[in-house]
Amino acid sequence: MGNEVSSNSRENILAAARRVAQAHGYSGLNFRDLAEIVGIKAASIYHHFPSKADLGAAVAKRYWEDSAAALDALLAESSDPLSCLHRYPDTFREALQNGNRMCLCSFMSAESDDLPEAVMKEVQRFADVNVAWLSKVLSAARVVDSAESGPRARAIFAAVAGAQLIARSRSDVSLYDALIESYRAAGLLPR
Repeated sequence: MGNEVSSNSRENILAAARRVAQAHGYSGLNFRDLAEIVGIKAASIYHHFPSKADLGAAVAKRYWEDSAAALDALLAESSDPLSCLHRYPDTFREALQNGNRMCLCSFMSAESDDLPEAVMKEVQRFADVNVAWLSKVLSAARVVDSAESGPRARAIFAAVAGAQLIARSRSDVSLYDALIESYRAAGLLPR
């Protein structure tokens, strides 16, 4: 029972830290505030995460792992890679629909000068996972040849993350949708 409570506390801390980081970035992670959100003592957070860097790295790692699983599920749900590419921006749209939040790793990337190395490594892994998935799906859909799939994947990832940033600054999901549609019209994203 003790391990289950400990595991639940850790998961609750990670979930709360994710919500905070999506709204306020790495700099917004504060053990005292997180403890209040989770309903535990701040010392309990230190039991699971000895430092803010440890917490930030764990949150970013969990975020990219969850994202990778969601992308793999998207691919498993459809045998049509073009359909998967069409649905890819929805993965970023969800954060905007959830309290005008941002992709956690995009937010943290903007703080790169202030991130501990362990956190930055996990943040970069998120981008790597997205670009690799996009590259694989672009090739499978025969949108581009394999030599062009990496650069195109990076362009799509950057464009979608940028659209999210602009829409968040205006608290306007419809702006995100319009930007994604303009990417499709311009040919960056396949229709």
